[in-house]
Amino acid sequence: MTPVPETARPQIGYAVLGSGALGGYYGIMLAHTGCEVHFVARSDYAQIHQEGFHLQTRDQHIHLHPVNVVSQIAQLPAVDVLLIATKTTGNAGLLQLIRQTPGEPLIVVLQNGFGIEQELEQHLGKGRVLGGCCFLCSNKIGPGRIHHLDFGRITLGWSSPDSASYAKNPRIAEQIAADFQRAGIDMQIIPDMLEARWRKLMWNIPYNGLSVVLNASTYEIMNQPASEALVFALMEQVRSAAIASGKAIEAEFTLKLMEQTKSMVPYDSSMRLDYLNHRPMELEAIYARPLAAAEAIGAPMPSVRMLYQQLQFLQSRYLGAGDMNSPKP
Repeated sequence: MTPVPETARPQIGYAVLGSGALGGYYGIMLAHTGCEVHFVARSDYAQIHQEGFHLQTRDQHIHLHPVNVVSQIAQLPAVDVLLIATKTTGNAGLLQLIRQTPGEPLIVVLQNGFGIEQELEQHLGKGRVLGGCCFLCSNKIGPGRIHHLDFGRITLGWSSPDSASYAKNPRIAEQIAADFQRAGIDMQIIPDMLEARWRKLMWNIPYNGLSVVLNASTYEIMNQPASEALVFALMEQVRSAAIASGKAIEAEFTLKLMEQTKSMVPYDSSMRLDYLNHRPMELEAIYARPLAAAEAIGAPMPSVRMLYQQLQFLQSRYLGAGDMNSPKP
């Protein structure tokens, strides 16, 4: 395709559902470089409305004020793109929220997990849903305050291979990627979103779960031979399931992920932070869904299932009424 000249490219209007560590970071970066960005913030709406966002990165401090922020999604203006950056633990009401959004924006799912884009596409139709796999180390450290620690790249792809041909604007993915890249975020368009999800699970499944079960940061996990071996075994089970599903993930990718994690700043996974703060963990999206998909094609992941069951036990202990987030095996 011939590149679209900057002067001929219409500006995209964005809304961000979920203004925490992930949605806050990406939304602030887009707004800081001149994009139209609206935020939906519930718990810290008043703080953001009055004082704006504060984003601390390794290189700069950004104070974004004033901020286009609302407390309810129906209060948004019509936008072109809705970025979904909420935790998957609230996905039971996600479709209803999307349907309350003015207009019919393109949906970009920036959540962790498996199969979410495809499920939304079944309800919203082809050409409405993109997925983004985010490799980001970022924490929310207070109302309207985000601390970006490391990384930030995103792989962006349509929920199914032929979705782009149904989109109102078939070049929208390229335009979104250009906006993110201008904001300093490495966003690359990929042809196979499901493969990207398997690749992200190779990181999420071991590091999220082990950080909770072992009560350890990524640095601690990767600096003990026993836990490092656990990471390798879990990654390889996920990779084998991906291969069985038709996704050719090279063996070198396992070692690449482990080396990248060794080199990153010490980081508490989002699941460990949820566990320490007695919030539901994202067990359904990160464990139950890929486990079911793998077992359906005859590629069980026994070590992954054992880790999932340990997490279920720990979650039931602090939620008190059993696992409220994911089904029992």
